[in-house]
Amino acid sequence: MNTSAQAEPTQRQVLLNTPFTDQKPGTSGLRKSSQQFEQPNYLESFIEAILLTLPGVQGGTLVLGGDGRYGNRRAIDVILRMGAAHGLKRVITTTDGILSTPAASHLIRSKKAIGGIILSASHNQGGPDGDFGVKVNGANGGPASESLTNAIYASSQTLEKYSLMDAPAVPLATPGHHAIGDMAVDVIDGVDDYVELMQKLFDFERISDLIRVDFPIVFDAMHAVTGPYAKRLLEGLLGTAVGTVRNGIPLEDFGGGHPDPNLTYAAELADLLLNGNSYRFGAACDGDGDRNMVLGRGCFVNPSDSLAILTANAEVAPAYAGGLAGVARSMPTSAAVDVVARELGIECFETPTGWKFFGNLLDAGRITLCGEESFGTGSNHVREKDGLWAVLFWLQILAERRCSVADVMTQHWSRFGRHYYSRHDYEAIASEDAHGLYDRLENMLPGLVTQPFAGGQVSHADNFSYSDPVDGSKTQAQGLRILLEDGSRVVVRLSGTGTKGATLRIYLERYEPSNGNLNQDPQHALADLINGIDALAEIQKRTGMERPTVIT
Repeated sequence: MNTSAQAEPTQRQVLLNTPFTDQKPGTSGLRKSSQQFEQPNYLESFIEAILLTLPGVQGGTLVLGGDGRYGNRRAIDVILRMGAAHGLKRVITTTDGILSTPAASHLIRSKKAIGGIILSASHNQGGPDGDFGVKVNGANGGPASESLTNAIYASSQTLEKYSLMDAPAVPLATPGHHAIGDMAVDVIDGVDDYVELMQKLFDFERISDLIRVDFPIVFDAMHAVTGPYAKRLLEGLLGTAVGTVRNGIPLEDFGGGHPDPNLTYAAELADLLLNGNSYRFGAACDGDGDRNMVLGRGCFVNPSDSLAILTANAEVAPAYAGGLAGVARSMPTSAAVDVVARELGIECFETPTGWKFFGNLLDAGRITLCGEESFGTGSNHVREKDGLWAVLFWLQILAERRCSVADVMTQHWSRFGRHYYSRHDYEAIASEDAHGLYDRLENMLPGLVTQPFAGGQVSHADNFSYSDPVDGSKTQAQGLRILLEDGSRVVVRLSGTGTKGATLRIYLERYEPSNGNLNQDPQHALADLINGIDALAEIQKRTGMERPTVIT
């Protein structure tokens, strides 16, 4: 481990002609194009607003890292020099700046840091022509509260200057101890602590026994952050074949791909499992490692079903053998986990989209597992969703039950029934068109109740709101819901995770009881709902798109 002390740095202030007015963080931080973040003073201004607002900066410890995308190295250098100017006592960063979002959450919690700055735009494309992002996590390891992000935004609106140290860049190639003025900089291996945590949660010997008995698996890291973690866990500790981890080297542009683990952007992996016979299990994670896709031979696992199956089989993992306090899902996620929770006799919460809502419930001990339909699941081990954790959990279930992924799914549906579910994404729509469609539909909602829709009758229609059972806070306008008397529903939302135009997301769900037809193609089973919402909202007409960009 290298140790170095920098020459005495000098502090200076940079005056701003005018503050930036577009630095309002969303549910996952501030995401803009890489080019926008390269504007003079743009990144620095947002970091200044964070350091002026985050509690405990003076004399505190901060965790810092990212997914390796274009811009990460420069941002780490800027943040270190600005952190020293603002009185941080210590910054913990990682070799090459590589740190997954769940690993960052764990480090914040285990090192008792004041919080963390995660450099990622998650599943968005990277590179000079792609996207960049800066996300703030609080002392509990989870995404910053709305009150904190609002305060950061307010600060960014009035900035007149920012402060930083003039100092050489801290070397990140190897672990070491460094300093910028009075601030210590610890460069650690970003994989070690996370791997230790996973070994406490799962029975690696049992999983390894499965893999050694003719159970070949494949994992696609999508040239993103999980490559080093997956190599250590799968090929190193579990003994899978060398080459199990595909696209395992993080690249600044993710190899020109789109690091979103779904059937569209992980098409090569999907083809290996759905159309080939070489592997019995496949998985992928996204840019920053918090999302996952799970596949079996000839079988795709819907993320909503995945949460339900993990809940129903939780006791097979050592960490959850004592049972679950409760579970939670985001509102757009199917109600499959609700059915499981009722049978288990545990609480089940429906929250807005955004992991911070789960964080409140986790901190209060109300839930143990949680998840959302956008390929994210997690538990009380961190305060973020965790892609590799979910992959290991599935392997633990398969190791215990000694059957195929398809068998796990079939047996689950035969016990609990099946929630046919799909999400249709219409990406990069002109913002005015997307908001026009959305506003028109919202105005129609009161008149839909008792009216026929998609072969059924509307029982309820609203814009979802949530009262937090922990802190009593109210969250409004979280998505348009059309609920039918038979339990079917359609949800319409505009996503805030993209940087180009708007993304319209349509969620479709129909429940089939355990004695019903459980083997339909979801798009066929949901055809009436698909056609119904297209006609009602005039999707094709108003977007100019004949079909969704992505179907999951």
